[in-house]
Amino acid sequence: MLYDVLIIGAGPAGITAAIYAKRSNLKVAMFEKDTPGGQLSKYNEIENYTGTKKLAGYELATMMIDHAYELDIEVIYDDVIKVELDGNVKKVVTPEKTYETKTVIVASGNNPRRLGVENEDKLAMNGISWCAICDGPLFRDKKLVVVGGGNSAVEEASYLASIATHVTMVQNLDNLTADPKAIDILKAHKNVDYRYGSVVTRFEMDDKGMTGVTIKNNKGETETISAEGAFEYIGMIPVTDFIKDLGITNKWGYIEANDKMETAVPGVFGAGDVIVKQIRQVITAAADGAIAAQNALKYVEAWKK
Repeated sequence: MLYDVLIIGAGPAGITAAIYAKRSNLKVAMFEKDTPGGQLSKYNEIENYTGTKKLAGYELATMMIDHAYELDIEVIYDDVIKVELDGNVKKVVTPEKTYETKTVIVASGNNPRRLGVENEDKLAMNGISWCAICDGPLFRDKKLVVVGGGNSAVEEASYLASIATHVTMVQNLDNLTADPKAIDILKAHKNVDYRYGSVVTRFEMDDKGMTGVTIKNNKGETETISAEGAFEYIGMIPVTDFIKDLGITNKWGYIEANDKMETAVPGVFGAGDVIVKQIRQVITAAADGAIAAQNALKYVEAWKK
């Protein structure tokens, strides 16, 4: 079977692209190796997506994937390991099968970056988490550390402060960099304190789990903060290993695409957080998906094998 478009990733960009492609009567399928919604499904709250007011990230993600299901869009739950070119045909390879298509839209998103310090791997998902809404309830009435100072760190720390006894923010800069409103909400919590100009050097543990987080500030002073859990929000790594041979990514792994979401390879498009862009938000990802699908349609209309 030859598809018109195969979409890699079922986050806001991928789902929107699939909806637009389906409504254009294209033969479309969407790949997802984890949970539909991508990082969106892990956000505690979303309040800046037009028309939805305030709701949990997983609620918006569910609304999006349900929309795709209602249109009978094919969703393939499998891991894409490579995209290959065979003339004008693109081949999307999974561990079990190879799919052929006229166009590909890569909307594979990002994964959380890790600190790379001692005991991090040992405590990963067993004391250290990258998703407050997923794992926060496990740390109710405990002391926590949140690493980072951007929107994700600040917003998730506000949620954690509502269930933990105490939260310590560790930020390598001299101030938080999140939106002012998010910072105001966090600072309204009385059980949160801050360590600016500081980095984590080690996670402390015993045979029962995490006991603390050791940090060093920009004066060279060290401190061990008592904590039973830590949440890391220090940036993301684009999921693009499977297209590394196509020559469409920059040195950081992000896809280089123009305003039509076209890459340097005709018929291969990028969309969402995985591309080089100024703002990575749910609404901009959805917009990317719509643009990519519309231009994929134009490519399909002119396609010749």
